[in-house]
Amino acid sequence: MILSTAIEHKIEQIIAQQGILAPQQLEQAKIDALQQSKSLLQLLVERGTIKEDDATKLVAMSSNLPFVDLSSITIPKDILALIPRDVAESFSSVAFGVVDGKLNVATLDPQNLQAIDFLSRKTSYPINAYMASKTQIDRWIHSYSSNLSEEVGEALVGDEQGDTQVTADELKNLGKADSKKIETIVQDAPITRALNTIFEYAINSLASDIHIEPREKSVNIRFRIDGILQEVMSLPKTTEAALVSRIKILSNLKIDEHRIPQDGQSQYHTGGKTVDMRIAIAPITYGEQIVIRLLDKSEGIFDIDSLGFKGRSAKVLRKAISRPHGMILSTGPTGSGKSTTLYAIIQTIKSGKINIVTLEDPVEYKMDGINQMQVNNAIGLTFANGLRSILRQDPNVIMVGEIRDHETADLAVQSSLTGHLVLSTLHTNAAAGVLPRLLDMGIEPFLIASTINVVMGQRLVRKVCEKCRQPMQATQAAVDMINKLVGDFLAKDQQQTKVIEEALGYQGLPIYSQNAYTLYKGEGCGNCDEGYKGRIGIYEIFEMNKDIEQLLLKEATTSTIQAQAQRDGMLTMQQDGILKALSGVTTIEEVSRVSADI
Repeated sequence: MILSTAIEHKIEQIIAQQGILAPQQLEQAKIDALQQSKSLLQLLVERGTIKEDDATKLVAMSSNLPFVDLSSITIPKDILALIPRDVAESFSSVAFGVVDGKLNVATLDPQNLQAIDFLSRKTSYPINAYMASKTQIDRWIHSYSSNLSEEVGEALVGDEQGDTQVTADELKNLGKADSKKIETIVQDAPITRALNTIFEYAINSLASDIHIEPREKSVNIRFRIDGILQEVMSLPKTTEAALVSRIKILSNLKIDEHRIPQDGQSQYHTGGKTVDMRIAIAPITYGEQIVIRLLDKSEGIFDIDSLGFKGRSAKVLRKAISRPHGMILSTGPTGSGKSTTLYAIIQTIKSGKINIVTLEDPVEYKMDGINQMQVNNAIGLTFANGLRSILRQDPNVIMVGEIRDHETADLAVQSSLTGHLVLSTLHTNAAAGVLPRLLDMGIEPFLIASTINVVMGQRLVRKVCEKCRQPMQATQAAVDMINKLVGDFLAKDQQQTKVIEEALGYQGLPIYSQNAYTLYKGEGCGNCDEGYKGRIGIYEIFEMNKDIEQLLLKEATTSTIQAQAQRDGMLTMQQDGILKALSGVTTIEEVSRVSADI
């Protein structure tokens, strides 16, 4: 991002005025940017401190240019088509509306008069130019054609000049000695373009995972979007071998190995951004199943506020991370956002004055200024062995990806006892189950009581789309559920509303009612998936105190610890979710779906 000195100076002023960075953090960032020969904004985007969209908005504000957030609007197809796709790609510009006879156009550089003049002549409209981020512009350019099956089919057909074709039988018959030949064939084959099309669609659909699953007569492709798997297309069975081989080449795996699972990683570059891909391949009945986790670096690392912590939960967590030692443990099933929460904590506390070291399996997000180590069981680098090594690296904060066994748990406890802040995760259904789980691992009760700062349980629920959100009357079953779980927290009259909202941290809560509440649901639009857009956490969090210490020393059950934590003021995940539903953030159905096992 090339910026003039005057614009950079204005951006620094805005960052300082809006409190985006603390004064000392801003000064340190300016020094780092100078040392790395980068603009301050470029450095902040790379570090994940500021998202690309926010950075573009800052440039627009500093240059006195109009800005548009394309993620918050729906562009009709007839408006989008006013600028042909090839022109849109050449000028990184998309049309998003017509107002008073003028065409609103989102572009990277509204001051490029030659480009604006060309677009005006091409569309026969006078142009109102707005600045937008490249990621959002590229997302809309990609939406010109929305039929994934057709695009992949076209890619597989090849062009008239004759692409290198490869059949499944040919690939199966090539041995290890012919791996170079396989690489050459697959690199030039139409399957490469087909796979790239699948990647593009998954990234632009904000999918977190791509599932490629061989069946008896086909290969099914599914995307996981906002935590829900959706089948998007089916490929002919004859494409399977070439598809698997291409992915193995991308991730530097053994092409001729089909009997055992393999794990690898790769990167995909699109629209000026880099997406990390974590690839897992496993043999199943009809071939090799592939799951690709997509980690979009441009999205940056979340902070605590944006994750969904409210009121008392946010205060308890901030208090815990301000302490120089102890343990902060997050629990929940796979895919519940535990690692994201720990990354957000690190993002909050990281500075040049402390040494933060992580031990992960695998390293999901690469963070600037953090020392990250990846577990490798094949060479004996386990969580336990890695943690021993980390303790010799003079750390202030240690993040252990997961506590799986007694040895790792014991080392984590000893680390916190010796003056380190330890962040880690476990797998239990609820926060209260963490303490009995540690007891099961053989950790002494008095050690658990003296080391744990806070324990939190979490799930992820889909958020209601703000573009098509509509009020609806709650069913009587929903009313009964609301009153049973959170009725005591709702204001009994209008005068109590503000006090309750400030105490709990939720906005827009209704007054207690025996038979009527207004909830919200998305109708479905071009901006969302079935009325949902994005996800947010629901949490329960408690801190160690004397009452829970006494229960721990008596080796109390999970339910007893849960009851005491609630008496101390803890909201359960279900309660947090229902309050978010009453605030219009999510739906009762979503909360029930993800918390059914609690």
